[in-house]
Amino acid sequence: MSTELEIVRTVADLRARVAAWHARGETVAMVPTMGAIHEGHMSLVQQANRLAGHVVASIFVNPLQFGPNEDFAAYPRGKARDAALLAQAGAALLFTPNANEMYPEGFATKVHVAGITGGLCGATRPDHFDGVATVVTKLLLQCTPDIAIFGEKDYQQLLVIQRLVRDLNVPIEIVGGPIVREPDGLALSSRNAYLSAEERETAPLLHAAIQQASHELAAGLSAEQALESARAALEAAGFRVDYLEARDPETLAPLSGPVASARILVAAFLGKTRLIDNVPVPPQA
Repeated sequence: MSTELEIVRTVADLRARVAAWHARGETVAMVPTMGAIHEGHMSLVQQANRLAGHVVASIFVNPLQFGPNEDFAAYPRGKARDAALLAQAGAALLFTPNANEMYPEGFATKVHVAGITGGLCGATRPDHFDGVATVVTKLLLQCTPDIAIFGEKDYQQLLVIQRLVRDLNVPIEIVGGPIVREPDGLALSSRNAYLSAEERETAPLLHAAIQQASHELAAGLSAEQALESARAALEAAGFRVDYLEARDPETLAPLSGPVASARILVAAFLGKTRLIDNVPVPPQA
């Protein structure tokens, strides 16, 4: 489905458009992105269309969630292409603020979600989730949608956003969107573009390793044994593992021993590219 996409660049224009929809009793869903749109983002827009009458997508490469040695300057940007893909997926409105619109001179506030941000990506990217929580809080308050959809590939991020909305009594439903994968299992990600041809051939082993660990956990093997085997397989393939853990699917508390329900989460470098993925335990059919 392709719709004519209206583009707004200011909070005032965004609010005016959404307020007009709400005044007519129509529902609105939001899909925040950082651009570099791929089929994973498009699936979120399509899901949003099934849940609400209008879909607002946003594109903003948020500087607050990049560390000092990360790829903010190199992050893929192509708004014309992105806008065409979002329209194809069914978005009605695209919000593309610049940095001054989001963080005007004198901006001095940040949102910190304690506990759930402490491990996994939060351990090696200490300011990342403050940046995520701050920009998402702003986007939700700027747009005031009824629903906002975030992909499950960034599983820790999804739980962080659900927690901040719950804790701050933000009247917006946060919905997770399923991971979209290439035919060989690699989770779609904007950062896949950084992989060399050889690395791209190796990359699907990330999903294969954690999927095998999920099957082993479901069969009664301990988390320690299943994850040790997965780590060995990844390291043998040339990955540098950042973390590989079994966590409670709702709280992200660490799990050990035999477990009936879990989420296996991994982050690993392949060359210079950091890839993340996760799978449920028991595995999905």
